[in-house]
Amino acid sequence: SVVIQECYVQNTAREYAKLYAAEAEPLEGFGEVPEIIPIFLIHRPANNIPYATVEEELVGEFVKYSVKDGKEVNFRRRDSEAGQKCCTFQHWVYEKTNGNLLVTDLQGVGMKLTDVGIATMAKGYKGFKGNCSFSFIEQFRALHQCNEYCEMLGLKSLRTTHQKQRKATTIKSKNLPNSSTVKKMVPKKARDLISSEH
Repeated sequence: SVVIQECYVQNTAREYAKLYAAEAEPLEGFGEVPEIIPIFLIHRPANNIPYATVEEELVGEFVKYSVKDGKEVNFRRRDSEAGQKCCTFQHWVYEKTNGNLLVTDLQGVGMKLTDVGIATMAKGYKGFKGNCSFSFIEQFRALHQCNEYCEMLGLKSLRTTHQKQRKATTIKSKNLPNSSTVKKMVPKKARDLISSEH
């Protein structure tokens, strides 16, 4: 059932969040780490909906720190400490699982999160299948911008590895900063056009 799956997903994400906290909390200057609250499944045999979930009520302003599909820009995510730490948590899980799993839909009040989702590659990860499309993983890889917390944890930038692979195939000379490679390539094409006209 959906309710059981929801419990399973949130509590799995919670285990990752605990591992993340254990690694991040001791770091100097990291501070408070986001926590995914537990969700409990209760069975109500007398009720026509036999399963329900129970969790702590979060009081305060509810904010979405990460969006399921990455298309929407959420300023709270970029500007708030909780938002940045949530993005770092996503990056940390992504790296720990070799890009096979991503915790998505991080939302809640302050550092307390609930109603999260998990995206896995099609086959799942270590016997676990997420409840979100693996396209979220691809979008995360394309859109994630590292912040100071990613740096504190020593996470590898997802952009540089992607660009290096592309550069190797298109440009032979290495170590050119991005802007100059673009500028140098444009006049070259323009020169070719001029020489071919004469």
